[in-house]
Amino acid sequence: MDIFLIRLLQFMLAIGLLVLLHEGGHFFFAKLFGVRVEKFYLFFDPSIWKWDGSLFKFKPKNSDTQYGVGWLPLGGYCKIAGMIDESFDTEQMKQPEQPWEFRAKPAWQRLLIMIGGVLVNFLLALFIYSMILFYWGDTYIPVKSMSHGMKFNTEAKQYGFKDGDILIGTEKGEFKDFSADLYRDLSEATRVDLIRDGKQMSLTLPGDINLLGMLKAEPSFVRPLIPAEVDSVMADSPAASIGLRKGDHIVAINGKAVDSYNEFTDQLGILEDMMTGAKSKADSLKIRTATIVYERGNSNDTISVTLTPELKLGFFVKSIAGIYEPITKEYGFFESFPAGIKYGWNVLAGYVGDMKYVFTADGAKSLGGFGAIGSLFPPMWDWYLFWKMTAFLSIILAFMNILPIPALDGGHVLFLIYEIITRRKPSETFMIRAEYVGFGILILLMLVANLNDILRWLGYM
Repeated sequence: MDIFLIRLLQFMLAIGLLVLLHEGGHFFFAKLFGVRVEKFYLFFDPSIWKWDGSLFKFKPKNSDTQYGVGWLPLGGYCKIAGMIDESFDTEQMKQPEQPWEFRAKPAWQRLLIMIGGVLVNFLLALFIYSMILFYWGDTYIPVKSMSHGMKFNTEAKQYGFKDGDILIGTEKGEFKDFSADLYRDLSEATRVDLIRDGKQMSLTLPGDINLLGMLKAEPSFVRPLIPAEVDSVMADSPAASIGLRKGDHIVAINGKAVDSYNEFTDQLGILEDMMTGAKSKADSLKIRTATIVYERGNSNDTISVTLTPELKLGFFVKSIAGIYEPITKEYGFFESFPAGIKYGWNVLAGYVGDMKYVFTADGAKSLGGFGAIGSLFPPMWDWYLFWKMTAFLSIILAFMNILPIPALDGGHVLFLIYEIITRRKPSETFMIRAEYVGFGILILLMLVANLNDILRWLGYM
């Protein structure tokens, strides 16, 4: 429960900040051009019976704007006078046009009002990334420094990779750290450079490996190879009962040779699959009873042990950061801005490039709702990870809002560009219908994404 609350608080804080600043971008340009803003709300406030849906509201003296917090935490809104938006205030549109309304302003001013939220979110992400680099620097483990190399799955080995290969880079450049960018580069590469048995060589790749398939594969397409060396043992665990201790190496389980901790966990995964077919306690106990071979010094010992019900032996290995020495690149205040802009732009480019997978069957299944987004935050409060995740969400919010879907900012921008080019306004009837269609699309996407979360939680995906 504590982990859930910590993640929930981080999620709410990040979303609240991003929504406020996004709507603030619309608000700023509206006020700049003399357009009246009737309501400025964090979260939505649909009325329930005689209640107007506001948890909190106030209207400053001599102000046209009511500020408040709604009860439905699905975003927020800035109700701009004389505009067809998610409020569907058609009665206002039937009244004579007023000079302080959105519809009375030139198209270029309305365009700036509509892109104001996206602009703020994008600039905010670049600013956060810059400040992260200034305050914490850029700490990472270079891929080429991972001297134990990588562990590859069957598909990767079909392309010529071998366990223990040390990756260097592709024709696009050298790999920086082990992240989604490495997968992305491999998926698009026609050549990959690596070190095998101390010699540098290259492999030819097709240039169009399915990135989503690489990321979802079990075991993964590529992982840093972690030696199966015991670093510590849990008290009262099966590992403790057989006398495992720091420095021991697991070399086999149930007659299957183990060349790494990766392989050891893969074998435990096979046992988990077998457990689904167990029909009795005796069957489960038989599966849980494993034969372990471990090396201590120059000799091997073989012993039988009963794993925990969760199929754990009860020992830990060193993390990647414990095996390799991370490096930190520090940035001065002014240096951090071009570096942060470059970093943010690369994040955006990667996200946009990956959008093509959304329109596949596996891509639709990978969509996540509020639960999936919340789970991306760390289980413990960590300001570095919080701000990094907030910047990423800000980029997503900016990109998603600029998509040319009615009811989103991008839909309004599309119609305004049409108006600027043709010098003809789309009719109000068309705009209202388009808003309804766009709103329906957004609700459908939200339902699919959150249904995926529920199905994953229930174990069906």
